[in-house]
Amino acid sequence: MRYRTLGRTGIKVSPYALGTLMFATSIGNPDPDDSARIIHKALDAGINLIDTADAYGDSEEIVGRALKARRDDVVLATKVSRPMGDDPNRQGASRRWIMTAVENSLRRLRTDHIDLYQIHRPDPETDIEETLSALSDLVHSGKVRAIGTSAMPASDIVEAQWAATRRGLERFHTEQPPYSLLNRGIEREMLPTARRHGMGTLVWGPLGQGLLTGRVRKGRRNELRRAGLIQHLDDERRLDTVERFVSLAEEAGLPMTHLAMAFAISHPDVTSALVGVRTMSHLDTLLAGIDVALTDDILDRIDEIVPPGTDVGTLDQAYVPPALQRTPLRRRPAGERAAA
Repeated sequence: MRYRTLGRTGIKVSPYALGTLMFATSIGNPDPDDSARIIHKALDAGINLIDTADAYGDSEEIVGRALKARRDDVVLATKVSRPMGDDPNRQGASRRWIMTAVENSLRRLRTDHIDLYQIHRPDPETDIEETLSALSDLVHSGKVRAIGTSAMPASDIVEAQWAATRRGLERFHTEQPPYSLLNRGIEREMLPTARRHGMGTLVWGPLGQGLLTGRVRKGRRNELRRAGLIQHLDDERRLDTVERFVSLAEEAGLPMTHLAMAFAISHPDVTSALVGVRTMSHLDTLLAGIDVALTDDILDRIDEIVPPGTDVGTLDQAYVPPALQRTPLRRRPAGERAAA
């Protein structure tokens, strides 16, 4: 395993990171003991970064139990800000909630510190200085080693870096955006912005949330699509593009998953790619391709199918800023429109 430095933290992490959403018993692997075995297999293979979140069901508890005797071997990352119930104050990035949520995560993870504490989604209703102030206090207390963001737009990253410099606060060291053969939009602004500010990048969805596994094909149905659990699996444009990548993988003599993962970690500004496995066989398949390196010819072919900096469709879990979600933010009041 060739380790990479996580931004400017000095922390060394593996190019594959283990995502744990699928360890939540309510939506993924129903057997916590099996999930623990998968975690240990990943650690034995050299993966040293494990990423979870308070909003991932019982994932933090499962990870905490599995790491009981191996905590020091792991760069442990978790997240805060997604809703944790109906109480409007049990979500977001306010000081009030962060200070409560971190204690809950520490308890569930059975540890006294978190190596990387991330804001799961931007919170436009909270001043970024308020968030950074709370996170800085956690760093100074030793409960958190480094802080990061997830799905934060490039402009917000810059604002946060300015705020940290202006106020003498801890700054974000990492960003966790979506990135895959199908979704390359972060190459346009986010990755260059992260590079300028010395941030590490942990990308999620390198397998297109299932589309790039080779199991979801045009003209076929699978259980996820029948259940309507992931809407983008029925996006015809994405499915058409997947067929082109299937052909390219066959020409290159690679399994589809190996092509997808090798692409995700080939970008010089990507530190690690999160693999969200549910079974041991899924992990074994991905580990078999960890040393795959794509030739310039293959990378050029990929660029022809999906040009750099572009997305094919939209991921279901992609962050949508308030300006696009809320109609009133895009339209003047009726009286002003009439006056104009």
